[in-house]
Amino acid sequence: MTLASMTGFARSTGADAPYRWAWEVKTVNAKGLDLRLRLPSGFDAIEAPARARLGAALSRGTCYATLTIVRDAAPPAVRINRDVLAALIAALQTLPLDPHKVRPASLDGLLGVRGVVEVVEAGEDEAALAAAQAGALRGLDAAVAALVAMRQTEGAALKSVLNERLGEIARLTQAADAAPARGADAIRARLQQTIALLTGGNSPLDPQRLYQEAILLAAKADIREELDRLHAHTRATLALLREGGAIGRRLDFLAQEFSREANTLCAKANDASLTAIGLDLKTQVEQLREQVQNVE
Repeated sequence: MTLASMTGFARSTGADAPYRWAWEVKTVNAKGLDLRLRLPSGFDAIEAPARARLGAALSRGTCYATLTIVRDAAPPAVRINRDVLAALIAALQTLPLDPHKVRPASLDGLLGVRGVVEVVEAGEDEAALAAAQAGALRGLDAAVAALVAMRQTEGAALKSVLNERLGEIARLTQAADAAPARGADAIRARLQQTIALLTGGNSPLDPQRLYQEAILLAAKADIREELDRLHAHTRATLALLREGGAIGRRLDFLAQEFSREANTLCAKANDASLTAIGLDLKTQVEQLREQVQNVE
């Protein structure tokens, strides 16, 4: 499976007359999956299927999904109230009007009477709303597909960086394993130099006692277990990267284990060269941990 980053952004637009819609979907790092939807009034019905689509495509990260809707204005409808018009005409016919003084009522005059002509605003079309909701869900599918593609592209780059860090960790682990300063003979030589410096060259310790002390110091400073665990963690992390998918939590755990072993190695280091290797190892592990935080 492909490795994916937790960060990404996608946008999709479309229209189902008289509605025009636009989705903006972005994700950022998080410990778990947190879906945050913003839907306009009238589109609450698609919240559950929208969450289901996002939950099926994403395993980790905070996801902000915002739907924007614009409804094109429909022309108002003009309606003649025939009942009012008929009643008005009937009333006029009952009036005793002098044709020489009062002109007959005209059609435009009758239509000008309040209540005869009504202007009705276009109502909500349930069928059009349902079509727009279905179209918005199709648009979300397109946005999610683009978001996943972007996260996978970033995931491929992350995988390359993680492999580089693991290569350096493996190299430094091997260097620490092969360091001459770990041996009892090297420790005995350093101990002998230290005692000679402190005593002015007149060491009260015989060679056998000096060798025993060197063996004890070597045992206390032994990093064999730490090196074995570093090798094991490197193999396990490489296997996870080959596996791919939602492996961020497991990678984060291994990164913490890497850090613990590197700290112990530095604490046990009994030579400047081994300490330098340990500090370089801690730097690589810290860089590994920073990158792992972005993996889904």
